[in-house]
Amino acid sequence: MLRGALLGTIWMVGLSARPYLIARAIDDGLRTGDTAALLRWVAAIVVAGVALAWAGVLRHRTMTFIREDASARSAAVLLRQLARIGAVLPRRLAAGDVATVGGYDIVRTSQVLTLTGPGVGAVVAYAVAAVVLWSIDPVLALVTLLGVPVIAVAIGPLLRRLERAESVYRQQQGELTTRADDIVAGLRVLAGVGGRHLFARRYAARSQRLRAEGYRVGAVLSWVDALTTVIPGLFLAAVVWLAARMAADGGITVGQLVAVYGYVAVLIVPVWFLLEGSYQLIQGRVAARRIVDLLRLTPDPVGGPATRAAPDGPAELHDPDTGLVVTPGRLVGVAADDPAEAVALADRLGRYVTGAVTWGGVPLTNVALDEVRARILVADHDAYLFAGTLRQILRGRDDAEGSAGTADDDRIGHALHVASARDVVDGLPDGLDTPVGVRARTLSGGQRQRVRLARALLADPEVLILVDPTSAVDAHTEARVAQRLRQARPGRTTVLLSTSPVLLGHTDTVVHLRDGRVAGTGTHAALLADDAGYRRLVSRTSGAHDEAVDTGRPAR
Repeated sequence: MLRGALLGTIWMVGLSARPYLIARAIDDGLRTGDTAALLRWVAAIVVAGVALAWAGVLRHRTMTFIREDASARSAAVLLRQLARIGAVLPRRLAAGDVATVGGYDIVRTSQVLTLTGPGVGAVVAYAVAAVVLWSIDPVLALVTLLGVPVIAVAIGPLLRRLERAESVYRQQQGELTTRADDIVAGLRVLAGVGGRHLFARRYAARSQRLRAEGYRVGAVLSWVDALTTVIPGLFLAAVVWLAARMAADGGITVGQLVAVYGYVAVLIVPVWFLLEGSYQLIQGRVAARRIVDLLRLTPDPVGGPATRAAPDGPAELHDPDTGLVVTPGRLVGVAADDPAEAVALADRLGRYVTGAVTWGGVPLTNVALDEVRARILVADHDAYLFAGTLRQILRGRDDAEGSAGTADDDRIGHALHVASARDVVDGLPDGLDTPVGVRARTLSGGQRQRVRLARALLADPEVLILVDPTSAVDAHTEARVAQRLRQARPGRTTVLLSTSPVLLGHTDTVVHLRDGRVAGTGTHAALLADDAGYRRLVSRTSGAHDEAVDTGRPAR
């Protein structure tokens, strides 16, 4: 930045050197008829032009490096923050806001740093030009110096309006980006239920509102651009008029008249840089606020420092809020009347929120979080799928990049078999090495869900908590998954949060949650016989699956 400021100053001040050299060439060469002096000054003008061009190239390179370096550093800070807050992010900030912060706001804040070069140079060049004009005539210098304050007074209120309009525009832009992301993510579903045109009309209406807000920003900006062009032009005309009168009266020479015009014309460049910098500063402030808002997000308080050791082996999980007790080494089904209660339970058992859950009698919040994450895995049915080959998506967290081999393929093949997802691999042109885009949108909903299940099985945690793992597959596939899942994890603890009778029928124990508390415990068959509420709950789910099988549509 210091190098940029130095080069910017050299370049800006160098702009003022050429009018001086031209004035000397006129007074010492043309007016006196001294050809040798004229040639010397012309040579000096050429050398100054080359040096000025070189200084401009170095300045631009330095400013580009500063901008790109700042963008890269800011992106790294943002990425570390996103990784740090983890599961909190979707609950605190929309995906569109994150996308615009990473793609738009970082660039705007980085551009502010480029003001250091031309900004410092503009101030120094303005002062140098004023001193030179003062040496010619104090009145010319005073008129020139009044230009910047007058411009500041004229456009100051407009800049404040611009900042407010830019803030509203950025907010609406983030909301529209979120809406677009949601539509793209659910395009298949929208097409299936006939809602594509409805959401398209809603998106178009929001887009029109954003365009109107953009016109507001553009209207204010157009006045700023107009005034920054007209006001310096008026001062240029006034100074040239005064200098011409002085030259006509013999107060200054013709060469000095040309130099005065050159000085004032050159001053338009630093003034333009200062005004352009003001607009960039406003955009940077708006963008910086959004970045700081994201950086201020903190993970949910899921416990303090580790004060207790984790159980040495498989241990009982107990959730006092519901009364649920998960016996180690068992396949436990949990059927909740309210799906939100099931999700909240999974968050507590996986320590994504604070709770009174104990693990082998030890408060889960007192165990080291890394230990909890390594041994207890919550696999949501809609978990994010990153871009990459299918092999990369499925690999376990401890697998090294490039460790693919026979053993690795065997593990992946077994997980795909349990998740009934071999057909997914068979249907891809390059099998496991087929590239899959972000969120695997090229796959169907049921295929994505089975890929997520296979990924969770490959992680092979001590405790696996599955949230509706088969909600998007048909009943026949679901039955295969249920049977194979039981066989794939013998002696391991697995919790199935679902109301599917097919899944629950293959569990060791089913827990029925009503109003946030355990209302019944037993086998699926026993609860069907003794618990009318449980019977109604799973019957609704069964009906949905029957409809899916009859119509060929996946169950929701």
